[in-house]
Amino acid sequence: MQNTDVWTYRDTALGATTSGMDVIGYGVEALDGSIGKIDAATYDAGSAYIVVDTGPWIFGKKVMLPAGVIQSVDHENEKIFVERTKDEIKNAPEFEDPFVRDEEYRGKLGSYYGDTAGVR
Repeated sequence: MQNTDVWTYRDTALGATTSGMDVIGYGVEALDGSIGKIDAATYDAGSAYIVVDTGPWIFGKKVMLPAGVIQSVDHENEKIFVERTKDEIKNAPEFEDPFVRDEEYRGKLGSYYGDTAGVR
């Protein structure tokens, strides 16, 4: 079953960001360390996400993270903290830019991150 809340920012997660503060370029911290920098972010109700450029961490790949995995944002230090481990992110379905709006791809990604939500 897909967790639809996984595509929605938590009320406290982004604070001023949803009011227009840009997070592109912010560092992204998993539960067990840094995973890269924000390459893109959307704020669409019910379908929001961030794209993280992992640099050398996963051979320069990009990963798409649904907004619901964001735990908090530190605007002062330009960091976003996500409630997933590096391995959970590394093992996620591969980011495919042409399929960002594709329902099947988003369903697969949403199910993956929704299913891992119960491990905390």
